[in-house]
Amino acid sequence: MDRTESLPAQTVPPGAAPTDPGSVLLPGHDVPLGRYTTVRRLLPQRQRRMIGAWCFVDHFGPDDVAERPGMEVPPHPHTGLQTVTWLLDGEILHRDSLGNVQPIRPGQLNVMTSGHGIAHSERSPATHPPVMHGVQLWVALPDPARAGAADFAHHAELPGWRDGDLDVILLVGELGGESSPAVVHTPLVGAQLELRGSAPVTVPLRRDFEYGLLAMSGSAEVDAVPFDPGALLYLGTGRDTLTLRAAPGSRLLLLGGAPFEEPLVMWWNFVGRSHEEVVAAREDWMAGRRFGVVADDPAPPLPAPALPTTRLKARNRHGGVLG
Repeated sequence: MDRTESLPAQTVPPGAAPTDPGSVLLPGHDVPLGRYTTVRRLLPQRQRRMIGAWCFVDHFGPDDVAERPGMEVPPHPHTGLQTVTWLLDGEILHRDSLGNVQPIRPGQLNVMTSGHGIAHSERSPATHPPVMHGVQLWVALPDPARAGAADFAHHAELPGWRDGDLDVILLVGELGGESSPAVVHTPLVGAQLELRGSAPVTVPLRRDFEYGLLAMSGSAEVDAVPFDPGALLYLGTGRDTLTLRAAPGSRLLLLGGAPFEEPLVMWWNFVGRSHEEVVAAREDWMAGRRFGVVADDPAPPLPAPALPTTRLKARNRHGGVLG
């Protein structure tokens, strides 16, 4: 997805590494995406920049698109990241510069690895379901994966199981003794949790991971903190288990991972390590280099916005400026 706004970061003195604040409720804010879609941006925010290597979280819908085009995001570039797309309702057609043309539907997962550079578009098919609802996430790639080859994978089947009143679908990583087929490059987990009853449920966690929980539908409560659809609750580190309660039928997205220690420069659709890297990526995109041409999409590619007048700064996962 195209990201055209500037990226907020926590205000932390240079070199400082604040202690984990524990649970923080992140309500998100609305951002237009393309001509017809508005997303709720949950990461990055000033209060929390990343969860593990998860560096972007967008939640969209549920939107009535019965009489509307739905999602319309023309060809645009990415570098230094993976996109992870998960739908609860609707259908999106992915096209990329590797030649992939792949629809994604609820219960399926798309993972696109940009490596050094890839371009893609995301559109609702001309004939599409009446409701669109889902998430798209970015994962920051570590060295050396961020300089590697681009890749795309579609997973039509994912591990899923029922534990009492809890249904789990594992998107990426490992949880409850199960492993996802999706390839990631840092220790991560992403899982949909659907509650079938109103009694509390418990999910096993890793103490060395930091976690967040996104309410995609229905209301939920963790540590006496209630949160509604479109809100992300950052849970911190040091937890062996997560106990939560939610209204029956609620669907939540659990995100976690080992704290990502490499500094990042995030601007538009690029994740890099320096101002110079981002400038080079922008120049290559505007000159038609590096990223290729999106297959079977006649729309003109999105132009990159102008760079800010100040130098882009690398930041650590807490938002502290480096260098």
